Amino acid sequence: MKYHRIFVKRWVFKLKPDFQKARITGVERVAAWSDVLDDINVFPVADGDTGRNLITSLTPLRYLEQDLEDTIHNLLLSARGNSGNIAAQFFSGFLTAESYENLATAARIGRDQARQAVSKPISGTMLTVLDTLVDRLEKTDFENKTDDVAKIIDRLEESVKSTPELLPKLKQAGVVDSGALGMFIFLEGFFKRLIGQHNEFRPISSIFQGLLEISPSYQVEMAEGYCVDTVINYDEDADETVSQLSRYGESVVVIPHKDYLKVHLHTGDSRQAKAKIESLGDVIHWTDDNIGSQIKDFSRSHHQGAIHIMTDAAGSLTREDARELGLTLLDSYIIAGDKSLPETLFSSEELYQNIRQGVRVSTSQASVFERYQYYQRVLAQYPNVLYLCVGSVFTGNFDLAVDWKAQNDPDGRLTVIDTGSASGRLGAIAIATARYSARTGDPQAVINFARRAVESCEEYVFLDKLKYLAAGGRLAKSSAFWGDVLHVKPIISPTAEGANKVGSVKNRKGQLKYALAKLEGAFNKESSPFIMLEYSDNREWVNDAVKKKIQACYPSAEIKLQPLSLTSGVHMGPGTWAMAFLPELI
Repeated sequence: MKYHRIFVKRWVFKLKPDFQKARITGVERVAAWSDVLDDINVFPVADGDTGRNLITSLTPLRYLEQDLEDTIHNLLLSARGNSGNIAAQFFSGFLTAESYENLATAARIGRDQARQAVSKPISGTMLTVLDTLVDRLEKTDFENKTDDVAKIIDRLEESVKSTPELLPKLKQAGVVDSGALGMFIFLEGFFKRLIGQHNEFRPISSIFQGLLEISPSYQVEMAEGYCVDTVINYDEDADETVSQLSRYGESVVVIPHKDYLKVHLHTGDSRQAKAKIESLGDVIHWTDDNIGSQIKDFSRSHHQGAIHIMTDAAGSLTREDARELGLTLLDSYIIAGDKSLPETLFSSEELYQNIRQGVRVSTSQASVFERYQYYQRVLAQYPNVLYLCVGSVFTGNFDLAVDWKAQNDPDGRLTVIDTGSASGRLGAIAIATARYSARTGDPQAVINFARRAVESCEEYVFLDKLKYLAAGGRLAKSSAFWGDVLHVKPIISPTAEGANKVGSVKNRKGQLKYALAKLEGAFNKESSPFIMLEYSDNREWVNDAVKKKIQACYPSAEIKLQPLSLTSGVHMGPGTWAMAFLPELI
C-alpha cells in the first residue's frame, strides 16, 4: 500500500466567502447531531464516540487560516478516532477547492487521500459516501443550482442507507454507519449553504427513520484495549515507518504531513505500542482512550423520562453526565491561543496550564445557526423538551430560544426556563430534574419540579486569584493586584441578578469554614441534600479536604464531585472551586 505526503503550495488562501460559510455550516450541523452519531456508533467497535471525535477533528474548519497549510496542520493535530482521522484527510484535499469549477477535483483528491490513509479500506463506512460524492461531481458539472444540490444530496442519502447492507454489524444493530451519516450531515449543510437553503433542512431523524435506533436484540460485542491517536516526527523512510506502524495495532489510519505522521490505531497494550512507536520517531502528541470502558458506557441502557431535558454545558456538566441521564448539552467554545473546541471537549488540564503560562484564553457562544440546529434536532427527536437555560443575565441564550420557539413551535412542545443560574447551580438543577423526569410520566410535573429546584438551589464559588477576573476584563487590574497582594479570596454567588460577591476570606481554611457555615444554615445533620462540589485544577484537595469534611458532617447527603465548567474556569482561573446544593425535593 502506498502512502503519499500532502504537499500544499504555500499561498495566501483566497477563497470565495460562501465556501467558508458553507464549511462552517457543515461543521455546526455535525455538532447539533453529534449525540445521534454517538448513539449509533457500533462499527468498528461500539464505543459511542463518533460524534465527539468528528466535532474535535473538524473544529479547525470553523477558523480557516490565511495559509492553507496551517489549516491542514491543525486538522492533523486535532483529528481523533477512525472517523475523525479519515475525515481530516479528506478535508486536506477538499479544502483546495477555490471555486465550483474545481470542486470535483478537490473532492477526488480528498477521497483518494482518505483511502490511502486507511490500512484496510472498508465499504459501508464514510469512504462509501466519499466515493458517491466524487462519482456524482465527476459525472455532472456542478453549477450551483438547486437541482444540482438536490441530486447530490439524494445520492448521498442513498449511499448512507446502503451501509447496513455492506456491513453485517450495522445490519444486526439496525442502524446506518455513524461516520457515513456524519459526512452526509456535513455535506448536506455545505451544499445547501452554497445555494442559500441553510434554513431548509429536513430532520435527520425523518430522513433516516427506523435506522437511528439500535435494535433491542443487538448484542454489543465487548472488547478490551485502547484507541490511540498520536503524532510522531520521523527521520527515516515514510513507507517503511508506515509499514511497521501497521503491525502495532488494528483499525490503523496513518496521515503523513511534512516530517510528521499522524497515527490512529487500536491496540491491546497502549504502553507497549507507545514504546514501539517511540522507536520510530519522536512522539510529540499522545492520547489513548480505554475501549473497554467506552463500550460498557455505550451498552448501558439510558431510559428517557417524561420530558427530554436540554441544558447548557456551562452548568458544570460533562458528556458522561449527559449520556447517563439522557440530557442534551449545548456547548460554548473555549479558545486558547490558536486552539478552539467545545468546552466539554477541551482538556481542563491543558486549559489551566495555558492560563498559568499566560496564554490568551477566552470563551464564545455557539453561533445562532448552531443553536437553532440543536433546537430543531431535539424537537425532531422527542415529543416534549424542557430547556433549562443558563441565566439570561449571563448570556442571551434564553431570549434566543424564546424567539425561536415563537416562530417554530406552534404546538408548544418546547418549554424554556430561565434558571437565573450558571456553573454548578445550573448543573445541580438539571441533574435533579432529569432524575425526577425518569421516575414520573407527567411532563408538567417535571416542569413544576424544575421551577421549585430553581428557587431552592444555591451556589458559592471560591476564587483563588483575582488577577484572572482582571485578565478577562471583569475586574480592574489595580483592584486585582491589591486584592492578591493582601491575599483576599472573594466568594461569589451566581443569581438571577448576576454574580454577587457575598464574602471574602484569607485562605483555603477560611473557604471551607464559610462553606460549612452555609450548609449548616440550610440543613440539619439528618438531611439528605444533593451537593455538587466543583474543582478546577485542584481536584485532589477538593476531594480529600472538602468532600470528606462535608460527608462527615452530612452522612446522608449525596455529594457529586464535578469539574468546574470551563467557561467559568476561563474567567475565574486555576485554584477556583465551588459548591452548589439542593435540598431533597418531592
